[in-house]
Parts: sequence; structure tokens; C-alpha cells
Amino acid sequence: MTMIPPLKTRDVSRFGRVGLVIGGSSAEREVSLSGGEAVAAALARNGIDHCVFDGPLALFDAIGNGEIDRVFNLLHGPDGEDGSLQGALQLMQVPVTGADLASSALSMDKVRSKWVWERNGIDTPPFEWFAANDHGYERALEKFGLPLFVKPTGLGSSIGISRVNQEDQLTAAVELARSYGSAVIIEAEVRGDEYFAAVLGRVGLPLIRVEPANEFYDYEAKYESDQTRYFCPCGLAEGIEQDLRQRSLLAYDLLGVSGWGRVDFILDESGTPWFLEVNTTPGMTDHSLVPQAAAEVGIGFDELVWRILETSL
Repeated sequence: MTMIPPLKTRDVSRFGRVGLVIGGSSAEREVSLSGGEAVAAALARNGIDHCVFDGPLALFDAIGNGEIDRVFNLLHGPDGEDGSLQGALQLMQVPVTGADLASSALSMDKVRSKWVWERNGIDTPPFEWFAANDHGYERALEKFGLPLFVKPTGLGSSIGISRVNQEDQLTAAVELARSYGSAVIIEAEVRGDEYFAAVLGRVGLPLIRVEPANEFYDYEAKYESDQTRYFCPCGLAEGIEQDLRQRSLLAYDLLGVSGWGRVDFILDESGTPWFLEVNTTPGMTDHSLVPQAAAEVGIGFDELVWRILETSL
């Protein structure tokens, strides 16, 4: 059973004027805009004084003018989820929802976050890292065989990710990933079901199992398809699910994440979870997973937005 702590406050004046920052210039802009519309509506229904900003520069101007007391961050990807925004707000002494500078930067970096997990006994799919001038992709083929996953090292929402089934697909997959950043990783495929563990405060919410409409849980399956199937409850035995929630929380803690987030993993046929990444600013669209998990324990969307905002107190 999931024990949900009481709200920290019911006094809307505690928040002051909130700057909701969305959009920005990253490849995840459209996802952020979609979620931002829903969050802005929830802030209004909660009676929270707020203003919406497209990207951090307009937000910084408002902060400089003394117009904003705290920030609800819903930027995804570079400049919002990678520590840049968090560091600037730290210097300005303005509270912000979610993870801090260091944990945001570490979680966004797929290579270094996986190194931390490997050092601490957390299973993550084997991978090879290719810096900007490293084109020796054959070593991943020799080491892992096919199929492979090619990914940018610092982007979410499955943007720029390819599943490579044939050797002649590899170069195009790397070029796609490099179009979103100079460094890429190539991972061995781990076969199993995809699970997602939302964390709110220090509470692990019910796991969600996803059956993607496509070959894997790519951008289309996440945000555009009505054929992707979501299971919450996820169908695992209670004891197994509780253990996986605890392991997910450990993976989350090892990267120093706080406030709220989502831990993604694949559960193989032997019951071993292989951790993929931690999202420090998960999506809040109508297809998103954190709202689905929160609803399973009786937290509606408006209360979820309130609780996320409380992480800035």
C-alpha cells in the first residue's frame, strides 16, 4: 500500500507569484508546451497566482524585475532539465521545483549516470560511448551484436533514438543521434517489458507497464499513438512490485534526485530490472506517466501539480 503524506500547506499565499517556464528551444519543446498548457490550467484551478514564460530568458527578466517568487519548471532537455536553469535560479536565490543543479546535470547525462549505477551495482544495459570524433562504431557491433539502440547522450522523450536491426542501418542511426548532440551511446538490447516508476517527494508511486504501439517506446508511441497500452496496476505480484519500487528509488537516490521524477527500466524474463534513465522533469501531457501513476493512489491532476509545486518550498 502506498502511504501518501499530507500536503505541506493548504495556504495558497505560501507560493507567492509562480513563474511556470515551458517551451524553450530544445528538441522537446512541443512536449513541454503541451504539458505546460495542462499545468497552467491546474495552477489556475488551484487559485495560484502565476505567469507562463516560454523559455528561461523571459523568466529571468521577470525575476530581475521582482515579479516572480518561485518557479515551476516544466522545461525538458537542454537549458531546463540539465542543471542550467537550476544553477541560474540558485544564484538568483529563487526556489524551483524538482532536482538541483548537480543531480539534474548528472541525470541528463546518460553516460555518467550509467557509470554511477554500474559503480554501485545497479544493472543498466551494456553500452559503448562515442565522443564527437570517435567513429569506431564497429566495436559496439563486435561487442554486442544486433539489435542495438543508438541514443543521444543528453536528450529525453526518445528523440533521436533508433533501434538498429541490420548493420547497414547503424551509420544513419548515429547521424540522427548526432544531430541532437555530438556524443552518442550505443546500447545492447535488453529484452523484456518496459516499466516506469514515478517518484513524488520520497514516495514511489505504483509502477506502470507499457506495451508500445511501435517496435519500442519511441516518440510516436509516447505522445502521438492511441494504440500504446498502459497498465497500472502493472500486473506484478505485490511483493515483487514493492521490491522494484525500492530499487527504482535507490537508482533515483544514487543520482541525487529530489522533488519528483520518473525512473525507467526494462524487466527481463529472469526478473532483473535494467535501468535506463531518470527523468527529473517528467512529461505532464495527457499521455504522460506520472499523472497516471498518481491517479492510481487517488491524487488527481490538480493535486499533483500542487504537490510538485510544494517541492520548491
